[in-house]
Amino acid sequence: MDIGLHISEFTFPGGPPRLADDLTRVVVAAEDAGFARVSVMDHVWQIGVHGPPELAMLEAYTTLGFIAARTSRVQLLAWVTAVTYREPGMLAKLVSTLDVLSKGRAWLGIGAAWNSDEAQGLGLPFPGTAERFERLEETLQICVQMWSDNEAPYQGKHYRLGRTLNSPQPIRRPPILIGGGGEKKTLRLVARYAQACNLFATPDLERKLDILRAHCETEGRDYNDIEKTVMTGFDIGEKGEKIDTFLSQLQQLAVLGVTVAHGRVPQVWKPGRLELIGREVIPVAAAF
Repeated sequence: MDIGLHISEFTFPGGPPRLADDLTRVVVAAEDAGFARVSVMDHVWQIGVHGPPELAMLEAYTTLGFIAARTSRVQLLAWVTAVTYREPGMLAKLVSTLDVLSKGRAWLGIGAAWNSDEAQGLGLPFPGTAERFERLEETLQICVQMWSDNEAPYQGKHYRLGRTLNSPQPIRRPPILIGGGGEKKTLRLVARYAQACNLFATPDLERKLDILRAHCETEGRDYNDIEKTVMTGFDIGEKGEKIDTFLSQLQQLAVLGVTVAHGRVPQVWKPGRLELIGREVIPVAAAF
């Protein structure tokens, strides 16, 4: 099992004047500790589970470019891109650029979006749920086409591209992670388009994976080709006193077929927290 770091808070003690330096220290420490990937949220306001909207939030792809310049091994992605916040042709170009400049480390993490408050607040498109899922599927089709040698026009219900030229192409075709556990739409799109799913460590996880397996059978897709990722909290205690419990939780996830645990580390800016996970968690989880 690989371990990934999700950075979902940017209200660091030093404030904006020190944020660039503090973020650099965090991502370098994560890479040195053996984290396999680093992600940021694609939000423009902070979300309620972490605090009020007035707390600091950086734009995702600008931040990923910054992180790419300060690391050399960790995989990079937005967890997950809100499909309606960017036109799909530009999104494919953004991820391609990130991949080239990171020397082949970019993923496309994407979902149907959900935060209507921030979208309305900043005037971002946010149609109804059914339309957002239609746009999600068309965006996936456009990205796949732009990451190929097919420059033909694309004609969809919501998007029309006259020529899907994308130069330079990514160093590798960015793997696609689709976030969410919706049983009728989201997991069907995972089976059809994605290299990874993103679920949560909840009691219904095993049932969600069974539903994904059924969608794979319908789509003619090998279920084992899809990476099973879980977003979970990394609660190891202030001094590591909860590490054994956390490792037990990871082992239970591994039994279900989960190969990547990805999550937020509380007070990630504190020295030593990522290093402790690197010493006590990552080498053990690698054997699961």
